[in-house]
Amino acid sequence: MNPIIKSSSDIRKNYNQIAELCRNSKVPVFLTRNGSGDTVIMDIETYSRREEDLKSAERLLAAERARLEGTKGYTVEEFKQNMKEAIA
Repeated sequence: MNPIIKSSSDIRKNYNQIAELCRNSKVPVFLTRNGSGDTVIMDIETYSRREEDLKSAERLLAAERARLEGTKGYTVEEFKQNMKEAIA
């Protein structure tokens, strides 16, 4: 989807319309000031989803770094066995 770009004056004049655009499009809206990028707005659902995606990506990156550094990993079965032993 192409980015949605509005001028910063639009947000002052048409807040409700831009907020609805954010909710309906589920993508950020870029605001410009004097023709240059200034601010990005998005609805709370989109923001929350992006934050969760970012956290997931950070966890995957940390796991991949650990793997490349030689940190031992465990299979699901090894993990289950370790948990059973810890509980017992």
